[in-house]
Amino acid sequence: MSLTTDLQQLNQNNREKIPNEVLEVMDKATNDLKQKHLAEKTIQKGDTFPNTTLPNAKGEKVSLKELNSDKKLIISFYRGGWCPYCNLELKALQNSLEEFKANGAELVAISPETPDNSLSTSEKNELDFEVLSDVNNVFAKELGLVFGLPEDLKAIYDQFGIDVKKHNENDDYELPMPATFVLDENGKVIYQFVNEDYTKRADTEEILKAIKTQ
Repeated sequence: MSLTTDLQQLNQNNREKIPNEVLEVMDKATNDLKQKHLAEKTIQKGDTFPNTTLPNAKGEKVSLKELNSDKKLIISFYRGGWCPYCNLELKALQNSLEEFKANGAELVAISPETPDNSLSTSEKNELDFEVLSDVNNVFAKELGLVFGLPEDLKAIYDQFGIDVKKHNENDDYELPMPATFVLDENGKVIYQFVNEDYTKRADTEEILKAIKTQ
């Protein structure tokens, strides 16, 4: 099955378990975010992607420009290792990693989790690609990907046992929208996926198609 199909199945299973009054709050938060059209205001296809240097899961500094040197680069922004949709996406990316590399592309994932928590996410999903920490969402804010959780949704996350503050080591409850960018060898965006709905992700087949057609 495709990542898109797996995500749809996960979402359906989750919605069957969650009380309607909770779903209403979650759906309203997503719809309110869509009304802001944030996905239209971030980096677009044809733009040059900015460079940054971020710590990996081991605390080592990694430059996106260096990863992008002489090869294409896939950049995936995810919310955190506490998010089941993110973990499903990360595993799908890992499963496609060899094919990405065979077609001349490097892969990197970025989240606001601290390096220690990113290391846990990387180990849990047995990832063989760099997982970088964008602490306080500094870089994601530069790209226009960041939003704040509304108060009623914060309460639901707490109810679910999702400790965003612990994972990010701050109390701002800010997260990046799911986003995937593919850059050519010159750092230009040749594929872009950004969605205000956290249950939607770029399908690996679409990423591969973008790599192979450039």
